Amino acid sequence: MTFAIKNRANTSVFIWAIGVFCLNFQAGALAAIPIQQWTQPSGAQVYLVESPAIAMVDVQIEFDAGARRDPAAQAGLASAMTGMLEKGVRANDARTAERICGGLCVDEPALDENALSEAWADLGAQFGAGASADRMFFSLRSLTEPDLLNKAVALAARELAEPAFPDAVWQRERQRLQASIKESYTRPASIVGRAYAQAVYGAHPYGQQVTEETLSRIGVDDMRKLHAASLVPCRARISMVGAVTRAQADAIAERLLSRLPQVPCASLPPMPQVPEVAPLAQAEEKRIPFDSAQAHVLIGQPGYKRADPDYFALTVGNYILGGGGFVSRLTREVREKRGLTYGVYSYFSPGLHAGAFTVGLQTRPDQAPQAVALVRDVLKDFVANGPTEAELKDAKDNLIGGFALRIDSNRKLLDNISGIAWNRLPLDYLDTWTQQVDKVTVADIKAAFARKLQPEKMVTVILGAAP
Repeated sequence: MTFAIKNRANTSVFIWAIGVFCLNFQAGALAAIPIQQWTQPSGAQVYLVESPAIAMVDVQIEFDAGARRDPAAQAGLASAMTGMLEKGVRANDARTAERICGGLCVDEPALDENALSEAWADLGAQFGAGASADRMFFSLRSLTEPDLLNKAVALAARELAEPAFPDAVWQRERQRLQASIKESYTRPASIVGRAYAQAVYGAHPYGQQVTEETLSRIGVDDMRKLHAASLVPCRARISMVGAVTRAQADAIAERLLSRLPQVPCASLPPMPQVPEVAPLAQAEEKRIPFDSAQAHVLIGQPGYKRADPDYFALTVGNYILGGGGFVSRLTREVREKRGLTYGVYSYFSPGLHAGAFTVGLQTRPDQAPQAVALVRDVLKDFVANGPTEAELKDAKDNLIGGFALRIDSNRKLLDNISGIAWNRLPLDYLDTWTQQVDKVTVADIKAAFARKLQPEKMVTVILGAAP
């Protein structure tokens, strides 16, 4: 299937529509999602799911260069650097042109942020970059019509490898970011979230806060150094979903990384070790005065790593406890029976290190002590006794029945594939997901929660409660 797109305005609308409707799955068609995996000569690892129904491809490239590797004094560096990629690319000099394309691309001019944006709009394609706590990521979405795809891959390779990092633009962006941070100090959710992260993680990089001061210490030279040190092809993990064959996917991955210095990983120093998250030694309660109609409450502790073998027991258990919305135990006890809140929830944030387990709610300031005490009682009971068989059955029915919604678009499927790549999960992970959920027992959940949670040692942060 070939699409001819000549009008730039129509192109953007068209690719948006394609993104909305790409790759719908029926529950009965989920017997297998074949994931192909291989390692390129550069060392880059590629994961592919062929999806020929729509002439489109989604690509994600990831590196171990997330915010947890930011220097404490320059928290926000990874996000700032990736944010600046869209602000322009530099022109090729003769030496660079000879290295990356045999001297055939010397006519590639510099593109400022406006020209770069126009170039992507002309192609009807999208390129983005960002950084989470663990990883730095770059994404490309394009139609697979050969001319459009070739140009999109070429432009993405330039933006990935040859950002301009214009200082004047960074000065402007830094002021904008600092103003945004300053404004966040007036928002209850931001205030309580910062205090909670500091209390749960302590000195661990997961708890580092981006502030006006840390941004002021970041310059474009720091971005260039981080870019050079982090974007190494041999350490890349590339996930791809779309209407491409393995041979085409291999060529796309190679071209995307072709402009980066090709350095063997064996010649590089090992990645610096990031310390593990320390368990909490004792319970802590922090109250933050704030004049608001609602008190904001967060309760929790460090949780578990994504690779933990208790993952499925904890996932199913948390759905029962507070992750299942109106069918969760916390909602039933705190909202429905006592009317102390409109909503209460719990979740785990597993990563390369032990991300937080969190319970959150909002309530009337005068009701905060009662709501907090009740949440603590529900937690203690759940950890001590686990769920009922009826709760477990309902949770399994909901999770298994809703599995198709986790992979009903190319973008969602790509997120799952990149998670498999990043966490080194088995290639049949999605094929066996519902089986793994169905195997979980009440005893499994009780044992997993007892291993991971200590209700008597959790952090509690309350903002805006009555004194």
